[in-house]
Amino acid sequence: MRNKISDNIIHENSKIYIAGHSGLVGSAIMRRLQQLCVKNIIVKNHNELDLTRQSEVESFFEEERPDFVFLAAARVGGILANNTYKAEFIYQNIMIAANIIHASYKYGVKKLLNFGSSCIYPKFAPQPMAEECLLTGNLEPTNEPYAIAKISAIKLCRYYNEQYGTNFISVMPTNLYGLNDNFHLESSHVLPALIRKIHLGKCLYNSDFKAIKEDLKKFPLHNINVELLKDSDIINLLSEYGIKTISSSKFKFSTVVELWGSGTPFREFLYVDDLADICVLLMQKYDVKDVGEFVNIGTGIDVQIKNLADLIKEIVGYKGQIRWNASKPDGTPKKLLDISKIKAFGWEPKTSLEDGIRKVYTWYLNRCDKKSSI
Repeated sequence: MRNKISDNIIHENSKIYIAGHSGLVGSAIMRRLQQLCVKNIIVKNHNELDLTRQSEVESFFEEERPDFVFLAAARVGGILANNTYKAEFIYQNIMIAANIIHASYKYGVKKLLNFGSSCIYPKFAPQPMAEECLLTGNLEPTNEPYAIAKISAIKLCRYYNEQYGTNFISVMPTNLYGLNDNFHLESSHVLPALIRKIHLGKCLYNSDFKAIKEDLKKFPLHNINVELLKDSDIINLLSEYGIKTISSSKFKFSTVVELWGSGTPFREFLYVDDLADICVLLMQKYDVKDVGEFVNIGTGIDVQIKNLADLIKEIVGYKGQIRWNASKPDGTPKKLLDISKIKAFGWEPKTSLEDGIRKVYTWYLNRCDKKSSI
């Protein structure tokens, strides 16, 4: 017999599965649950559990029988990754969502929280974008495969709720950033990509090749032995990613960091620990009857990408140039969420964009010696 919705409240002994625990969102959820002294958190690495394989997922759920599930696992990336790996983005994300949602129903999960993305909305949706805008227009082509997979997950949750009486909630966060972000220059989102490129530009400007080598050891660009790189090799490698020497003197290089697009689009950014706070609260106190099909989560404030780059440049302390390559795609011109629905729950984000970026850059400089997730 399925559990009654009135029993669906997280307590310290609840058995909670976080799918995608090592990623940006999953690790923030874990931090928040640990702060609440939740003792029974289940996690699995990819080599232990392949979420795209239905048989593996169902065997895991049958054995573990979690009470609550946070569906934060996904194949993610920026414009370059989305354009390059279209098939992987739609296949992997659909399979992950379908397998976890179906297994959660089949093995009696009390409540599931599914993480979507603001890219589900039409490219030219009215601003700010309310939940009712879903499926009212064409998607942005550069991330359509990912968006379709995320829309499918929303609809899966909705129809399982309607047909089987499940309690599966979906949230649509705006652009996220924070600790444990992906800083790989071929697959990262805009904010971590800007932080890393501008940081490397600063190191090159200061002729700090030791710092560049340390960066490349921790977040490799290619499968190369960093210790064997000469200064000229590093200059050539960075130039492939738009971090270039434009002139030199006896003591230092002058540099330019080339960024994709015109810099004119607007984006909204939410610090991931703020997202974790509200999502754990939703799982603790609210049900699908309260939330509806899904709910937007953001700040309600956006920033032009040019201004974001200037802010990061100031925080990082980069003194070189920034140039925009308008031949590269911009993506959706504006993506600001209408957050009136979630604000009605009494929630407001706590972290300003400047404070959040400073936290992330400090973490980046002091990060553990490990590769970025790709």
